[in-house]
Amino acid sequence: MSLYRIWALIERDMRKFIRSPALMMSSMIFPLVQLVVLGYAFGGIIHGAVVAVVDNDNSALSRQVQEMFAGIEMGPKTFRVVHYDSLPQAVDDLRAGFIHGVVQIPVDFSRRYYQHDRPRLVFTEDNTDQFLSNTIQERVQEMVDNLNTAAVQPRLDAQVELNTVEVYPYIEYVKFLLAGSTAMAIFITAMIGGGITLIDDKARGLHEGYLVTPIHKSELVLGLIGSGALKGLMSGMVLVIIGGLIAGIPDLWNPVRLFYLAIVVLVASIAMISFMFLVMVRVDDPLVPRALFGVLNTLLFFPSGAVYPIQGFPNWLSWIAVIDPFTYTVNALQNLTLKSTGIEGIYKDVLVLVGFAAVMIAASMALFKRQI
Repeated sequence: MSLYRIWALIERDMRKFIRSPALMMSSMIFPLVQLVVLGYAFGGIIHGAVVAVVDNDNSALSRQVQEMFAGIEMGPKTFRVVHYDSLPQAVDDLRAGFIHGVVQIPVDFSRRYYQHDRPRLVFTEDNTDQFLSNTIQERVQEMVDNLNTAAVQPRLDAQVELNTVEVYPYIEYVKFLLAGSTAMAIFITAMIGGGITLIDDKARGLHEGYLVTPIHKSELVLGLIGSGALKGLMSGMVLVIIGGLIAGIPDLWNPVRLFYLAIVVLVASIAMISFMFLVMVRVDDPLVPRALFGVLNTLLFFPSGAVYPIQGFPNWLSWIAVIDPFTYTVNALQNLTLKSTGIEGIYKDVLVLVGFAAVMIAASMALFKRQI
């Protein structure tokens, strides 16, 4: 095996890639657009929801509850309050989508409160949007907890308190999504610059032309995978830097962090390009990789934890996440961009990706010998 021949293949494929600016831009711009749109569409704190309050009690205590609602409306602005006289009308508007929740203060609320007879507030939610309804319910529950707090605390407070300590500051969703978008950029490069280009070169007879030269089949596989890995490194690092600036990743230009990011992106590129090479090594129809793009995108991206935590998956989907190279790429990139960890936060993911790539390359070489 000659490193000179492998490098000659890499050089030739890279020149072809650089001469196709549309190919380069498509592999970088789409994940960047995805990062910006999804990051700001799914991220952020709920505000501006509409909650109806139906006060059937009309007491001093019910007015205190309404003042709490007004405090939320003026403070965190999770929702704004509209007042209804009729509960059925409020529920009808809830079903029609004009409001997002209804809080009823029953007619006997204050009497049962002062008699310690389990007073209740009735919260009716539109649970078609679980995220929105859960957020509103949390705010209403906070109000209930405040009402349950004794006005005069005992001199010796025996209640257990929970103090929550946040290790990291609030992380916007666009920052959380950056790792997944970077993995997507690498994958698109593997699909376009690896899988589709491989099939097109085979259709043009370029591989047979290679094999009449002294180039060995293993050198051809390593050369094509090497050039694809360099393309993935380029697109991945471009997205990490530009996306990191858009998302506001702190201390992005730390040279040590950039070095670790480059390691993760390079290893992930090798893993994904070798995987695509294995998938396409026995394929001759140029339409196949284009048809597989959407399926592989869904099958690899969403189970990786890039959008939703893996802990919330059913068992069968969790097993897909275990063998998904996206999972380890996303985890390592999130550790570096969100937690600012060092080698201790990425070495396991890097080792898994290296092992995955080694298996894919070995299988590709074996199948490539049978193909040509």
